[in-house]
Amino acid sequence: MKKHEILSPQSRATLFDPPSDVASIVRHYTFSMEDLALIRQRRRDANRLGFAVHLAYLRYPGRVLSPSEMPPKDMLAFIAHQLQVNPSAFLVYGQREATRWEHLNELYAYLGLRPFRHDDEPTITRIAREEAIGTDRGDAIVGAMVSYLRENLVVLPAATELERIALTARAQVRKRAYRSLVDGLTSTVRARLNDLIEVAEDQRRTPLAWLRDWPEAPTQKNLASIVERLGVVRSLGVEPDRERRVHRARYAGIARETAILSAQHLSRLESERRLASLVVFAREMEAELTDAAITMFDKMIGSVFRKADRQHKEQVVSRAKTIDSAARALIDMAKAMLKARARGADPLMAVEQTIGWRGLETLVGEIDQTIGDTRQDNMAEVIDHYPGIHRVGKMILRTFTFHSWKASDPLLTAVELLRTLYASGQRRLPARVPTAFMTPAWRKLVGKGASVDRRTWEIGVIVALRDRLRAGDVWVEGSRSYRAFDDFLLPQTAFATRRQSGELGLAIPDSFQAWREERCATLDRRLREVGAQAEAGELSEAVISSTGLSISPIRQHNSGADDIARRLYSMLPRLRITDLLAEVHGWTNFADRFSHLRSGAPPENPVALKTAILADATNLGLARMARSSGLFSHSHLLWTAEWHIRDETYQAGLAALVNAIHAQPFTVVWGDGATSSSDGQFFRAGGHGQGRADHNARYGSEPGAKFYTFISDRFAPFHTQVIAANASEALHVLDGLLHHESTLAIREHYTDTGGVTEHVFGLCHLLGFRFAPRIRDLADRRLYVAGDRADYSSLGAMIGGSINLQCIRENWDEVLRMAVSIRAGTVAPSTLMRRLAAYPRQNALAKALREIGRLERTLFTLDWISDPALRRRTNAGLNKGEARNALARALFFHRHGELRDRTFENQRYRASGLNLTIAAIILWNTVYLSRAVDERRAGGEHLPDELLAHIAPLGWEHISFNGDYVWPTEPLTGHFRPLRNPRSPFLEAA
Repeated sequence: MKKHEILSPQSRATLFDPPSDVASIVRHYTFSMEDLALIRQRRRDANRLGFAVHLAYLRYPGRVLSPSEMPPKDMLAFIAHQLQVNPSAFLVYGQREATRWEHLNELYAYLGLRPFRHDDEPTITRIAREEAIGTDRGDAIVGAMVSYLRENLVVLPAATELERIALTARAQVRKRAYRSLVDGLTSTVRARLNDLIEVAEDQRRTPLAWLRDWPEAPTQKNLASIVERLGVVRSLGVEPDRERRVHRARYAGIARETAILSAQHLSRLESERRLASLVVFAREMEAELTDAAITMFDKMIGSVFRKADRQHKEQVVSRAKTIDSAARALIDMAKAMLKARARGADPLMAVEQTIGWRGLETLVGEIDQTIGDTRQDNMAEVIDHYPGIHRVGKMILRTFTFHSWKASDPLLTAVELLRTLYASGQRRLPARVPTAFMTPAWRKLVGKGASVDRRTWEIGVIVALRDRLRAGDVWVEGSRSYRAFDDFLLPQTAFATRRQSGELGLAIPDSFQAWREERCATLDRRLREVGAQAEAGELSEAVISSTGLSISPIRQHNSGADDIARRLYSMLPRLRITDLLAEVHGWTNFADRFSHLRSGAPPENPVALKTAILADATNLGLARMARSSGLFSHSHLLWTAEWHIRDETYQAGLAALVNAIHAQPFTVVWGDGATSSSDGQFFRAGGHGQGRADHNARYGSEPGAKFYTFISDRFAPFHTQVIAANASEALHVLDGLLHHESTLAIREHYTDTGGVTEHVFGLCHLLGFRFAPRIRDLADRRLYVAGDRADYSSLGAMIGGSINLQCIRENWDEVLRMAVSIRAGTVAPSTLMRRLAAYPRQNALAKALREIGRLERTLFTLDWISDPALRRRTNAGLNKGEARNALARALFFHRHGELRDRTFENQRYRASGLNLTIAAIILWNTVYLSRAVDERRAGGEHLPDELLAHIAPLGWEHISFNGDYVWPTEPLTGHFRPLRNPRSPFLEAA
């Protein structure tokens, strides 16, 4: 876009041009009988058609047709068809200028319109300012002005006029926000902020660069480094309330921009904008470093427990060896004694002759000590790590302030006491210390009264603090991730307003009584139906007996599909991955969704943008991609990535591809587009990436992370995110279902056992998703009833208890508020569920959601038992995700497929780039498989949809992923590449 423009060509066309799709043309340009009567008052076909086109333009998009402008062909044909005239008649319309003006004046009167006047400018400037408070996007700002003018029957002026007003309004709002952020700063604070972008004489980089470059590996040295940086940020003196002085979206925009600006860039900004950016930097850096320190503290304590557990297991093995050796010696002695007794000799002499009395005494002492040291837990080994825990705890308590929802929390009392002891250097504990917050096992180790062990008590306090921070009932001042649980939810007043106006947006009634009656009746009916089927032996491929549930394994029926897949894929053209991305961009313009961070414009060079995406997708990185492609320098790719690649632009680009996949007619053979599955794929970490990676014994001893990806039944991978290797997949199930930008309306979702908890069942029910997981140990899971279990005697072996409806009733309003908060986007589902799952003793809200989940899991289990189609559907959905993972592994091949990024942000971009490129491959394969099927069917071959349903668009043998990354310089001849002849003995690569 040019400097004086705020709209991209695409946005300008969307706002000011007539629609081109058939549905919109019919909706906007179907004339009424009154319209047609007015149009037919013209005498000639050309005038009738011209008058009708003017009428259409004034109605939508709401502007005047310019003299030299030609209406879109489809629009003109539709209007001409209604008038029963030839569309070519428009070519001779308006030869007389006065005719045009006469027609426009008559239409103004007919439609009640008036032209845009100079005195309208203050009003729409105000509207533009109000919109610009929350966004920098030109299409949103101009769109708000256009909507106002249309609603008030004002004909739209030229696009350039509205763009000029929008640019001015946006600049004014930006300046006002900068001024609000810096107003009241003292000269001392201003000087400290400006010093952040200056290199001191004894330093080699700016404080700003040093603050940003904080280490992530969980070590004491790195924690001290983060705490040091946090002290520097706090010493700047920027008050916490400053971020509340401007609109949240405006503040977030400044924060995103500041995050990628170097000290050199900041130094070139106008003074007020530079100071405002540094104020935002200080506030964001304090929150970021606070979260980083608490997360590192969490990981370090967790590491202590893992080491202690390993040491405990080693000691158990060592004790077992000692006991085994002693037992063998005692057995040998006993045999000798028995043998001596059988010969009539003195058995006691046998003791002297075998191990001797001194040896026996030593052996008994060793066994006694070994048995006495036997413990079922690893707490003694944890206490052995006191020096490290002491140093970490001292840093954390000295640096942070903690709060609790309890008025007088004994844990916080203990924390304050420990903080005082640290500050004074006192070693002796007071006569009475708080221990009520500890578990019984810890209290037993700590002791009572004067016998309290200082080291054990100190470790117990720090471990309890870590657990309560995880749970969320203790939070940290200045943190965003470790804030109060209630802060994640909608305010009570906002929730009450939505409830009163009927805008909760949930899939259930807001009345507990209505919900209870419906769900309990459904549960009772399904229990009786399945019980009757089980008793009559009518369950399909399932049996319920006195020993429990038995379900037959799912059988695959896809005979012949593999042969068809080979023949179809042999027809697909061979090409480079760069050619494929260029061709898909030509179909979807997905690269245009990667808008500029500040201006909102699409990338000026889409090839550079696609090169940066491919660097993420292949794990090559920008520096190596610059050398491999030879088309762009590293600095050029870095600039493109910093200003155009973000989480939201990756989501927008992916949405364009997902929508295009679902729009392909061929995808109907794979599903109706309303079901999906999710699965995690583990990637090892290497190099710098090991510092922020986690371990999971399931994937071996090497650290790594998981890419958790959602895929629809039409193979569209519509969401992906990076999660810790040891994180529960169940926490993230709802993230993808709610936070994708595509037009998919998912109704039913599948996961494997790792994605299952009762909380997931409960929230999916509240939010309108049918959750259908494939549970590995389903036969061992219990059913829950709403009444007396004796009423369902045929299911007695599977019934585990009753649902606590009283708990749900008591917490119904908070359950609704939590679900509405998730639906409104005030909190990520994974964040909230992590808090609910982390409570050592489940709070009332978590218990209520668990009871709802038990009810829904029972209903699902009954459906799973009685519906083999559901079992096959779930299995097929999960297989699609697993097949997609194979393609991901093949594409993400550079650096041995290891994550070597320092930051979590870069890991997210790797996952997003990989998923977007996979979506492009799936779309390309879908298009060409469809063409191959059409060609074979045209040749008389019978290809039934039942077999095509088993052919996935996930093949990659025809695509070159590595080597030279050369982009096509000329467009394709024709819209598609020619298919290959599978019978040819020589298949040439494209």
